[in-house]
Amino acid sequence: QVQLVESGGGLVQAGGSLRLSCAASGLTFSNYGMGWFRQAPGKEREFVAAISWSGDNTYYADSVKGRFTISRDNAKNTVYLQMNSLKPEDTAVYYCAAVLAGVPRLYYEYDYWGQGTQVTVSS
Repeated sequence: QVQLVESGGGLVQAGGSLRLSCAASGLTFSNYGMGWFRQAPGKEREFVAAISWSGDNTYYADSVKGRFTISRDNAKNTVYLQMNSLKPEDTAVYYCAAVLAGVPRLYYEYDYWGQGTQVTVSS
């Protein structure tokens, strides 16, 4: 069965950095586009970043562009999200997701989801 397991979340001060990882199993990882989404309390799940199966194409929400970097290692079946210059408004549960077709920004188009990892940025 498909499993996506996120790690790397935690508490960090504003201006700090975190690196999230998402390890995938049970699927042919290199066939899938991968995305990161986040959800803050009382808010809808929102797109953060996505990367094509090859890693050649990356996409970002305007709110994180220039601060976050998505990357993947197909040999390790892992996708990463490097988060720099963190702000309190980045506080949320971060989820990784896998999609077989394309690299959409809409969460409901993704096929598989991880359980999420909490990121808290203090001011």
